[in-house]
This record gives sequence, C-alpha cells and structure tokens, in this order.
Amino acid sequence: MAKKTKKVAASTKAEQNADQLLSRTDRFLDKHLKSVIIGASVIVVLVLAIIGIRHFYLIPQEKKAENAIFVAEQHFAAKEWNMALHGDSIGNTGFLDVIDSYGSTTTGNLAKAYAGICYYHLGEPESALNQLKKYKQKEQLIGGTVSGLIGDCYADLGKVSEAAKQFIKTANEMNNEVLSPIYLKKAADAYNSLGEYKNALDALTQIEDKYPASSEGRNIEKEIIRVKELSNQK
Repeated sequence: MAKKTKKVAASTKAEQNADQLLSRTDRFLDKHLKSVIIGASVIVVLVLAIIGIRHFYLIPQEKKAENAIFVAEQHFAAKEWNMALHGDSIGNTGFLDVIDSYGSTTTGNLAKAYAGICYYHLGEPESALNQLKKYKQKEQLIGGTVSGLIGDCYADLGKVSEAAKQFIKTANEMNNEVLSPIYLKKAADAYNSLGEYKNALDALTQIEDKYPASSEGRNIEKEIIRVKELSNQK
C-alpha cells in the first residue's frame, strides 16, 4: 500500500512539474509571441528575397555573361590576345567588357583569369598581375595556372623572391604529378639566382621525394649536387 502511495505521489509531482513547465511556456509565448512572429516573418522574407535575386537577377546575368564572353574565348583560343582582351572591330565584346558588366558572375570571374593571361602574353605583367589577383579560384587546374602565372609576373617584374614563394605555393596547392615539379623547379631556379641555395635545395628535394618519375625528377640528383657545390662555395 505504501509503495502504491509513493507511486501516486511521484506521478502527481511529475504532473505538477509538467503543468508548471507548460505554464512557463505559455507565459513566455504570451510575452514574446509578437517577437517570434516578427522574427519568423523576417526569415521568410529573407529566404524569398534570396530566391528572387537568384532566379530573376543572378541566373539571367550569368546567361548574359556567357553569351558576351563567347567570341572573346574564340579569339583567346586563336591567340589573338588583343582582340580577346578589348573586343574586335565588328562589335564583339572582350574580356574587359565582360568583367565590367558581369564581374560578379562566375563567367565574369573566369574573364579575369583570361584577361590576366592575355595581358601577360602582350608583355604587360603589371596589368596581368592586377587581373590575376582578382580571380577567385573555382577550379583547381585553372586556379593553379593563375597562381603559377602570378609567379611568372613577379619574375618578369624583377620581384624574384616573391616569384619563388609563389611557385612553391602553387606547387603545394596543386599537388599534381606533372605541374607541381615544374613549379618547384622554377622556384629552385629563382632561389639559385638569388644565391639562396638552401631554399633551392629544399625545392629540388621535394621533386626528388615526391615526383621522381617526372621530367624534372629524372636528372634531379645532378642538379642537387650542383646546388650543394654552389652552397659550399658561398
């Protein structure tokens, strides 16, 4: 009988606790219901705004950018760097126009990489660097190409130390059997020209350890020996 009484008491206490919890919840809702509704409404409005911007502005802009860049890409493929960059005589837009009109789109972002490459081939490394740095990496291979070309621009501008660091950065980011050893070798050559033989050896050793089967890796031992000799003479 005592056990039954205890069970009833426990049950009653649990019910009381539940009632108190519900009562507190009701009081909270009474006090904050307006704020909750306003907050939910704001979230709904924001979601609808984002959906609207995407469907009625961003997607149409992207399609316009794709149409605008089409002929410029053809000039680029034909290595007609100036027309690809500035447009042609019959009114087709170049990469710079695409950047100006649709720079915030994915295609506009790609146009920055294209423009940088064009400027580089036209012998304008400063302008090339300006465009390449604006490119936001979306795809590893394109991003790696841009990153490596930034290093080439630094080298052409006489900023050899910055070039070497950029080549190392590119090699590590790409982690590619073909391209990474190329950039590591470029870094080693840059460091050698600065007399920074330890850094050059570090780059060459990476080729030896990670990419021994690459073109750069096949004769890397001789290059390492040569740089060590230069280091000992310093």
